[in-house]
Amino acid sequence: MTSVTRDVFGQLLGGEGTVERFCLHSKEVRAEVISFGCIITRLETQDRNGTFSDLVLGFDVIEGYTNKHPYFGAVIGRVANRIANGKFTVKGKDYRLAINNGPNSIHGGLKGFDKVLWAPKIIENGVQFFYKSADGEDGYPGELNVWVTYTLIGRTLTVNYRAQSNNTTPINLTNHSYFNLAGQGSSNVYDHVVSIDADHYLPVDDTMIPTGEVAPVLGTCFDLRKPVELGSHLKSFHLDGFDHNFCLGVTQEQKQCARISHPLSGRVLTVSTTQPGVQFYTANFLDGSLKGKAGKVYPKHSAFCLETQGWPDAVNKPHFPSSLLNPGEEYNHTTCFEFSLI
Repeated sequence: MTSVTRDVFGQLLGGEGTVERFCLHSKEVRAEVISFGCIITRLETQDRNGTFSDLVLGFDVIEGYTNKHPYFGAVIGRVANRIANGKFTVKGKDYRLAINNGPNSIHGGLKGFDKVLWAPKIIENGVQFFYKSADGEDGYPGELNVWVTYTLIGRTLTVNYRAQSNNTTPINLTNHSYFNLAGQGSSNVYDHVVSIDADHYLPVDDTMIPTGEVAPVLGTCFDLRKPVELGSHLKSFHLDGFDHNFCLGVTQEQKQCARISHPLSGRVLTVSTTQPGVQFYTANFLDGSLKGKAGKVYPKHSAFCLETQGWPDAVNKPHFPSSLLNPGEEYNHTTCFEFSLI
């Protein structure tokens, strides 16, 4: 049985509201989520010796999350990842978004879903958050109702995303947690062993926008179908890191997409999802300038992200799985993070 408790995490400036924290505890996993950005602020599991450690990067106080940071633990929307040149066309109408990542728009714009206060409700084994995104918010069409639900049962934290719109709009929701299975604040993830169950990936241009090619992983550094030690793999292929979408196929069936283990602690994270892609990111842009929980610094490659989502820039690439949500339809995707031991 999972216990669910709530308390106050902090106050937003300018009287914008109270940020609540929800603590989900099972015997094996302890997760904490706040109502600002639906952010996972803490996620503890045991190592093979029974010692709990916090595995996600973040901050101890709300100011860390309201100041500029690289989306630690947050739900990303209305559209996660990049949209080329911050523009798209839907039903013959052109839309322009804020440019906040080189020449492109990323992660919903200047004030995406990670920077708003959600309305929470405790449910069995978890918490559900609701947000109404106004028509035209961040440049996107349609009034969008969004529900994000976190449930914890045993070793598995499940995230469900639902949305409904009164106008056709692109949508792509994900969680942007930064994991380190050795514990947050550890210097790197080079000793993690990674496998991703994908036969294809999306090559990108110099601004990280997919070129449109759906390329086979066979014979490339992107072939992670068999486990590789991350540090050795990066070194052997002279890679600066990963920030790429791996293609999982279009199906509403839950499928395993990735498994990452940390042999020293014995921890294993297995991710399954209904989404058509997963962005594997190795925290290439962390630089040690941020001080996180317990004063820890977060250097480059000190974490990894597995952002289950639609394919980047899909709204501008008709041959990609569609990212459009029409009136009368429901966006509904689920991702499971299962923690185990080796």
